[in-house]
Amino acid sequence: MTMTDEAAPLLVERLPLGMDGASMALVTLNRPKQLNPLDWEMVKQLSSLLPQLAAEASVRVVAITGAGSAFSAGGDMKRYQVLQRDPVDFPLFLADVHRLFASIAAYPKPYLALVNGVAVAGGIELILACDIAFAARSARIGDAHLPFGQMGGGGVLSLLPRAVGPQRARELIFSGRLLGSDEALAWGLVSKVVDDAELKEAGMAFAREVAKKSALGVANAKQVLNSGFLEGTGVPSAMQLERETTARYCLTSVDAHEGLQAFAEKRTPRFVGR
Repeated sequence: MTMTDEAAPLLVERLPLGMDGASMALVTLNRPKQLNPLDWEMVKQLSSLLPQLAAEASVRVVAITGAGSAFSAGGDMKRYQVLQRDPVDFPLFLADVHRLFASIAAYPKPYLALVNGVAVAGGIELILACDIAFAARSARIGDAHLPFGQMGGGGVLSLLPRAVGPQRARELIFSGRLLGSDEALAWGLVSKVVDDAELKEAGMAFAREVAKKSALGVANAKQVLNSGFLEGTGVPSAMQLERETTARYCLTSVDAHEGLQAFAEKRTPRFVGR
């Protein structure tokens, strides 16, 4: 699928970063009239696409955004009227959502949410699943399950308290209100806010910096960062993982030795990803 296929619900661009064939993959949820719902079909398509991008050596960062005025308004409420009455399919749907979101943390490269417009319910859960989030000034982010008699089932009840603290998470979930972009930044839900027209370029600028680094080093750093945070391990266990991963990387990787040699020779490192 490419950006020229306007009928496709999911679009992909590989945007060159200007160095050694590296690119940022920009994935666009493309059902703008429905506010880019994360229905079962979309979940299945993302579950097929995202691991493919994770395996492409030339792709250094995967960015996800939405077409039109929304990042994603979450699940398809109309289809839920049938799906939530199905005691077989609804649990299967939730299991697929959880596998999709959990898999992002395990991929060896950064996954970046570029949040444009409304991001609620499954939309905020997708943000929480990504490694990093940048927001356009138009972004409005919240949970919005309880106002419609729903419960978050894709991770918001587990991950939002870890991201913003339990007090703020409870406020957002119980009230159903939406955060503006500046408040989302202040809460730590996103790490950067830019003008809407600059959102893609902000993602590209981040990807260019990542592309300068060792792909293997980035993958190892992500593994340690996400394992300690998401598994809720104590500090001693997290430190042990960090120590073991760092020792293995520094002792065995070409890139670690190349980085030291480049520093000594006052030149730019030439990393090879191994």
